[in-house]
Amino acid sequence: MSASAPVRPGGRVRAAKPSPPGPRRRPRSLVGGVLLLVGVVLLPLGLAAVRARTELTETDGYVAAVAPLAGNTAVQEAVVDEVTDGVMAHVRLDGLLRTVPRAERPAVRRHFTRGIRQYVTRQVRQVVTGHGFPAMWNGVHRTAHRTLDGSLTAPGRSAVTLDLTPVVERVRGQLSHNGMGLDVVRRVPSAGVRIVLLKAPDVPRVRALYDLVHTGARLLPPAAALCLAGGLLLVRRRRRALIGAGAGCAAAAALLAVALSLLRRRTLDALPAMVSRPAAGAYADALTDPLLTGVWLLIGAGALTAALAAGGPQAARALRARRAARGADGC
Repeated sequence: MSASAPVRPGGRVRAAKPSPPGPRRRPRSLVGGVLLLVGVVLLPLGLAAVRARTELTETDGYVAAVAPLAGNTAVQEAVVDEVTDGVMAHVRLDGLLRTVPRAERPAVRRHFTRGIRQYVTRQVRQVVTGHGFPAMWNGVHRTAHRTLDGSLTAPGRSAVTLDLTPVVERVRGQLSHNGMGLDVVRRVPSAGVRIVLLKAPDVPRVRALYDLVHTGARLLPPAAALCLAGGLLLVRRRRRALIGAGAGCAAAAALLAVALSLLRRRTLDALPAMVSRPAAGAYADALTDPLLTGVWLLIGAGALTAALAAGGPQAARALRARRAARGADGC
């Protein structure tokens, strides 16, 4: 019998009351809870920063992400429209209209322009839907990404463009056999057609964002891991903390998915009217789908962690009870 345990008159030992948690444990648990909260917030942000850095700095990863767009109908139609507009901007009918009375020239010009545009569009669509277009598409984006990487890592304000010259050159080759008696090929410049992806005045702002993403991708994931691990070590009720951390990570990742959806919608709404919304949406989806896949994996991992932490002890007790019952039956 313990000397410190009080004895009741009947000889029974009165159980000592559990001592309240010491003053040092409460600050530790508080610090642990704060660390868990910080880790829950930093984890999805680190995931987004790592994915953004991959697409901004790794050309092969970027090209692999946009490569499937070569077969996307909306993207193909957008390229057809851009290349056709570039070719038609250099088509001149003045020589052909000299023999037409002046009063009839506007109607004849519209008629011939419509016919030539339809013909050029067919030729461009044959190139864009042909077997060689995916290789041209990948090469165009590889060049554009290298230009973007150079603009963001070096001083200056060089615009970043998507140069569709390979597509135009292939179209020039087809138009050279048009047999229409129109000097279309010679008037199309060898510079081709360029789509501006990043204007020169916007380069400094995007460069600052690039530096922020690069730093965040390097610091946020290890910081999130340290905060989560440190928080679990400091808190008193680790199972409850693990449940909260898992559910919090799942909720934070879900909020990131919602934020990405809202950002996509606002970005598409802010585009000029001349930009194809379906093509821009397909392009945005190609760039964000890997990140969304990681977000859904994080949601699943967080929910699974919370569920296992919540149901693990009960399942273990049930399993032990079954084993004990089987052992008793065997005896």
